[in-house]
Amino acid sequence: MNLVYDFLNKRIKLTKEDSIVVGVSSGPDSMFLLYLLLNLQKQIGFKIIVAHINHNVRVESDSEELFLKKYCFDNNVIFESMKITEFKKENFHAYARNIRYEFYQSLINKYKANYLMTAHHGDDLMETILMRLTRGSTIKGYSGIPLITKRDNYKIIRPLLFLTKDEIKEFNDKNNIPYFIDKSNYSSKYTRNRYRMKVLPFMKEENKNVHLKFLKFSELLEEYDNYINRIVNSVYSKVYKNQILNISLFLNNDELICKLVLENIFKDLFSNLDKITDKNICMLMSFIKKNKTGTSLNLPNCVTARIDYGMLKFEGESKSNDYLIELRDNLVLENGMKFIKINTKENGNNILHLNSKEVRLPLYVRNKKNGDFIELKGMNKKRKVSDIFIDCKISREQRKSYPVVVDSDDNIIWIPKLKKSKYDSKNYEKCDIIFKCL
Repeated sequence: MNLVYDFLNKRIKLTKEDSIVVGVSSGPDSMFLLYLLLNLQKQIGFKIIVAHINHNVRVESDSEELFLKKYCFDNNVIFESMKITEFKKENFHAYARNIRYEFYQSLINKYKANYLMTAHHGDDLMETILMRLTRGSTIKGYSGIPLITKRDNYKIIRPLLFLTKDEIKEFNDKNNIPYFIDKSNYSSKYTRNRYRMKVLPFMKEENKNVHLKFLKFSELLEEYDNYINRIVNSVYSKVYKNQILNISLFLNNDELICKLVLENIFKDLFSNLDKITDKNICMLMSFIKKNKTGTSLNLPNCVTARIDYGMLKFEGESKSNDYLIELRDNLVLENGMKFIKINTKENGNNILHLNSKEVRLPLYVRNKKNGDFIELKGMNKKRKVSDIFIDCKISREQRKSYPVVVDSDDNIIWIPKLKKSKYDSKNYEKCDIIFKCL
């Protein structure tokens, strides 16, 4: 118990100017944390805001909320609650966690609080680390649950990591601290509970303070992670921008740094790092080393890594890029290409000269389709549009929406800025349609 008080008084250094949002479920851990803060409040004078989420999945949920509301009223503490009215059954815990932290953030803003405190304890830390060691994770992931997490305008504090679940429950019972038990915590249906019921008891028999060893391990990994991340962040900013990785610059670094850069890229791509394992990192690293244009690798959450001419591009779930637009003066496409009507004898792949009698109007701009070909000007032969894209080093992502100009019979007249067809006229006197692509 002294470790908790020392942590809050000496390391956090709470003052009367502080405002603390504390997550309270009415379970033994959070009720203990609230009791502890109420005692400290009498000495220091900071403000407490109790944040309660009614998950609405147990028949006791409403009565527990009413109990906690009265408890806060009796102790002159601000009480805020929200009720989850609908949820995703397939991943309830992840969904509920997101809802909780959105609610906490709203209260941080409302009360201008500088701390959020949660009741994670030493057993939670052990379970988290063991689960991640078993499944595989990142260095940050292996460190488990940190004592302190810095956010933009506040810090998340977890002071109970110094204590075990049994120590908390024993203190509650001795001091008549009321609490409710969630029976689902004893169900072997959940992975965490299986670690709690089968693995932790054995470890505690070996060393009753094993949770403190895990806490030291967690803090040590976090220190190493903070140090090396200063190096990694420098490399990351040079090799990765706008979800594109420069492969040659990337591979110029030590493999450890490369793998950690990939971890940072995954942070950019995924909101939940629990989806990432060391297997994902190793597979992607091996894929990058091959550096073969046109190849792709599927990642979690329908993200695809694709190599195009020395660049690794990360793409979300594929969407249709189909479009068909009538060609007109001052037409601007989503990719920024602009078409204007002009009167010029200039030549080049960015300018099209047509005799309207030789094509069927109107003209259209569309994306490439499978099997598209163009009869090239002056060559008297057909070429696949896809081959032209490859020759001109148009990236795979750009190919999906790169425009081609067709007539009303769907003959390809022009691939703007790249190639012109046999329909492009040399006899400028007979040209009555001239477009330039900017």
